[in-house]
Amino acid sequence: MKKNTTMQRSLKTVSAIAVLSLAACGGNEAPIAQEAAPAVNPNIETAKQWVTAMSTGQAEGLAAVTSLMADDGQMMRSRYVGFGFTWDPSDGEGRMIVGTVTPESPAAEVLQAGDEFVSVRGVEVNEANMDKLDFRGKPGEVVEAVILRGEETMEIAVTRGVIATPISKAQSLEWMATGDGENWAPDKWELHEAVGDGDVVYVWTQNWDTDENSGLPVDTHVVTRFVFNDAGQVSTVASLSEDRFALEQAGWNISR
Repeated sequence: MKKNTTMQRSLKTVSAIAVLSLAACGGNEAPIAQEAAPAVNPNIETAKQWVTAMSTGQAEGLAAVTSLMADDGQMMRSRYVGFGFTWDPSDGEGRMIVGTVTPESPAAEVLQAGDEFVSVRGVEVNEANMDKLDFRGKPGEVVEAVILRGEETMEIAVTRGVIATPISKAQSLEWMATGDGENWAPDKWELHEAVGDGDVVYVWTQNWDTDENSGLPVDTHVVTRFVFNDAGQVSTVASLSEDRFALEQAGWNISR
């Protein structure tokens, strides 16, 4: 009798182990639900591709804007006080020739693409002083200058204002094409974080570079905000960076 009781207990133990094994292997028991992996937001990868291209080189940046930005997309450039035009600083002859004019800026009613600055407030333009002329400063001040349009020398006056106008995809490509391709990319850069929810993505990067004039090293943090359309193309892009901090690291004293 005692022997049979021991055997019955053993059989019960074996049966319990078998049931547990069947449950673990699937058996006839309902499968345990597993939490689905979160879906990957493709807009985050596109934003990372954009900032990587912009930090690699001019050609790569132009290609990124061409392929990743919507035809009706806009680029929000950093606000500043000035005229509202661009020029190619890499011109080997030391000439300041207007490349693009920002729409609705103070310069829009005065300047045209192709105009060449001869002097600004009586200071003759040359390669050494292009970035020190009185284009920037207090808003509302009138700045007189002399330009060459074709073969005609003209005296102009521009009232400085806040430049905050977004530029189109075509204007973005034109503006970027006037940049200095040889010194486009920073010495080093790092992508710290990319986060997004739906069609809005933020990317945080850090750049290490060398100031061209002082030769001093500078580093800046940049946060870029992307808005995407339903097709996954960039509809709006804007960056917030430590521009003033970069100047201060290079020894510039900002007094106005």
